[in-house]
Amino acid sequence: MTTELAILGWTLVLAIVQVFLPAGFRSRETGIGFNAGPRDAPGPPVGKITGRLQRAEKNLFETLPLFAAAVLIAHVAHRDGALTLWGAWTYLVMRIIYVPLYAFGVPMVRSVAWMLSLLGLALIIFAILRPA
Repeated sequence: MTTELAILGWTLVLAIVQVFLPAGFRSRETGIGFNAGPRDAPGPPVGKITGRLQRAEKNLFETLPLFAAAVLIAHVAHRDGALTLWGAWTYLVMRIIYVPLYAFGVPMVRSVAWMLSLLGLALIIFAILRPA
């Protein structure tokens, strides 16, 4: 298995963590009974941190399919190398950094982390599309 595929696997672990983080914070706000119930009626308003974690999760899921596809294409096409390695590491590390920055409401730096994660994705796509 390539390092890039392992990084993709760890990115999936991050995705699972990002599913559970806002759910856990929401359970603390509403109680487990509400969260485990049918939630037919709206609950109390979402707290600041919960809302931020929900938005960070949504943001990850906007680019995760692109990242997964790019890593898999690079692997299948034997286009992996320095660019894909740097791109995959950059994507994962910046996505990890992004979560607490968003949760704590850190402006600008959070946006830089997001842009750098996209740069990592762009490196992989460039490696796929550049002439052989």
